[in-house]
Amino acid sequence: MARGPGMAGAVEIAEEPVVSDTFVVAARIPLGRKEFEQWLATPAPGPEVIENHDAMYAGWFWDGKEPDWRHAEQGVTPREYFGDCFGEDAGGLTYVLRYREGALEAYLMHFGFCEANIYTALVLLAAAGRWSSAPSVVLFWAETSGSMFAADSDGWLATLSVGAEGARFLADTDLTATIAQLRTAEASYFDLLVRLAAVEESVGGASNFAAIARDPLYVDAAVLAAS
Repeated sequence: MARGPGMAGAVEIAEEPVVSDTFVVAARIPLGRKEFEQWLATPAPGPEVIENHDAMYAGWFWDGKEPDWRHAEQGVTPREYFGDCFGEDAGGLTYVLRYREGALEAYLMHFGFCEANIYTALVLLAAAGRWSSAPSVVLFWAETSGSMFAADSDGWLATLSVGAEGARFLADTDLTATIAQLRTAEASYFDLLVRLAAVEESVGGASNFAAIARDPLYVDAAVLAAS
């Protein structure tokens, strides 16, 4: 399966300006542990799991851009897909993906507009919403540091409402609560960055990099069960 950045350090994608070469998908989706593991084992649906998937960018920074859902992988389970993202050759990806305090937490950083990873992650998280106990919002944005914007920023690229009743992109929504709920995952992401940076230039750093990325602080053991 394809991995890696579609763009790194560029200032344009298909003649459209971007604000960064770091793209993030993040969510905190409330669900039980049993449901979390069922989600991990359930093959991915197609983009139709999102009611208005063609409206992904409507109302945000890339308003008018056409999403290309051909990049989204289908039929793979979240365990298979995300487990591969924590492999030895997952360059360009820095992921927090875990079960914590009654919720699936995802903070998925991509160096470059990794279309296969981003579109597939959105489909998988939309599917997770079908197992959830309450509605939540998945965020997609581009920012050099990987940190979240303010709730009223117009820099977001997409916001996806997910829940047991279905998933749909939103053009206008209050993100205050969503951002507050994601602060712990954001902090873990920055902790991961600090640890990875510390070994990047060290002897044997490549193998240490993979080991750190697979630390239970950042990825649930159930995600790696078959990887």
